[in-house]
Amino acid sequence: MRVSVIGGGTITDEEVETAAAVGRELGARGHTVVCGGRGGTMEAVCRGAAAERGTTIGILPGADRSLANEFVDVVIATGLGHARNALVPLNGDAVIALSGGVGTLSEIGFAGIYDRPIVGLDTHDVAGVEIETVETPAAAVDAVEAAVDGEP
Repeated sequence: MRVSVIGGGTITDEEVETAAAVGRELGARGHTVVCGGRGGTMEAVCRGAAAERGTTIGILPGADRSLANEFVDVVIATGLGHARNALVPLNGDAVIALSGGVGTLSEIGFAGIYDRPIVGLDTHDVAGVEIETVETPAAAVDAVEAAVDGEP
């Protein structure tokens, strides 16, 4: 399964640890991480997935593939700027939303438009968008697995 992980580009040390733990959990379970491919949440989740030999896909806002973080396996340069935020949730079977700003909010919105299951771990509460809130990285991965497998 492909899981899009979204969150801030500039994050705290605690948020780095949370994102890396999500990546480790996804990698250990054999899931592919899809993200924006740059720093912050994106780098931490890719680093975590790489530690468990997971596969990572980074969908970059710019045209220069060399700007991806070092833990991205498959780099997709778009040249679309913030419009690439539509492509990150589109390319996952489900979305794990971590803390972030307006870019994260836009990705949550697109996840809702594309009818992707969204699991939130310390993220936004968005009126009109169903987000299953969980407390741990393992619970986030459990929830996206259950949502994609059709369990209640």
